Amino acid sequence: MFMHKLLLTAAATGFLVACTTSPMGNAHAPQGPKLGQSASPAMVASLDISIPPSGAGLPAGNGSVVQGTAVYAAKCQSCHGEKGAGKPADPLVGGIGSLASGNAAVRTVGSYWPYATTLFDYVRRSMPTTAPQTLSNEEVYAVTAYVLHLNGIVGPEAVMNAATLPSVKMPNRDGFVDMSGKK
Repeated sequence: MFMHKLLLTAAATGFLVACTTSPMGNAHAPQGPKLGQSASPAMVASLDISIPPSGAGLPAGNGSVVQGTAVYAAKCQSCHGEKGAGKPADPLVGGIGSLASGNAAVRTVGSYWPYATTLFDYVRRSMPTTAPQTLSNEEVYAVTAYVLHLNGIVGPEAVMNAATLPSVKMPNRDGFVDMSGKK
């Protein structure tokens, strides 16, 4: 009711017309600060680095468990601890079989994450937290291989790349419900 009265009052005084006139159509309207720019297709493509569970869009390159050991020590261990044990950041290993325990569940890459491609995507996009998106594709593949190995998911000779990574079956792959309707 209040809004109805306000509109009637505004219409009677001409205020409504002044407020609904678009600044785009008014040559005397102040110009904005001209922040930003239109995103070009090339800019959008450079930012579109998402990797779905299928692995579509994984970049060229590869990395082994052995290579990942060195990359992890140099760029991950200070936050995730030796061999992914955690502190100060969350642990990356352990917790397999703990999800059914309710409050005692330990959600790690090995116990919780349903797809190995999610690990690649997350590391590529967000790690290290002090310098996100600074790892090369080879370093991301290598760290992914190393963390998967720490969780007992791949062997010590494993090499991850666009062909091998999507085929890794995570322990909790069937622990999620696909609500998308896609199979």
